[in-house]
Amino acid sequence: MTLKVGDKLPEATFTVMSPEGPKPMTTAELCDGKKVALFAVPGAYTPTCHKAHMPGFVDRAAELKAKGFDTIACTSTNDIFVLTRWAEDTGATGKIVMLADGSADFAKKAGLDLDLSARGLGVRSKRYAMAIENGVVKILNVEDAPPQHDKSSAATLCSLIDRSL
Repeated sequence: MTLKVGDKLPEATFTVMSPEGPKPMTTAELCDGKKVALFAVPGAYTPTCHKAHMPGFVDRAAELKAKGFDTIACTSTNDIFVLTRWAEDTGATGKIVMLADGSADFAKKAGLDLDLSARGLGVRSKRYAMAIENGVVKILNVEDAPPQHDKSSAATLCSLIDRSL
């Protein structure tokens, strides 16, 4: 079953980086009582993710915060060490919470997983962006194919927030 607008996020545990090292963070800890902009990428450092998708959210982080978002988060099936370095390399550190979904548990529970095993990439997350309020999906834009990023861009999410939230 694929997650849709109006659904509560499935309970899953991500890994985040803390000053003490990697630590778990549940979807409840991420979302309960908060407004969250969450976007997913198939892989850190991959061309579209690195050159287009992440930079849009870094550039619009202040705008999203001004629209009332408590947290801007990015999830990927990469490990937290790769995501932490990617955040440093893209200027996302301190702006975007990096959520490692290394075994694609969240992606699978949300029905937003993408099997790229034929390309040697294993199970990944589809590319999407969503607005969440108190754990409930208010906006969800999923791309049809990994190289696309228009539906899930920060610009599109910001424009939809203005119209619907």
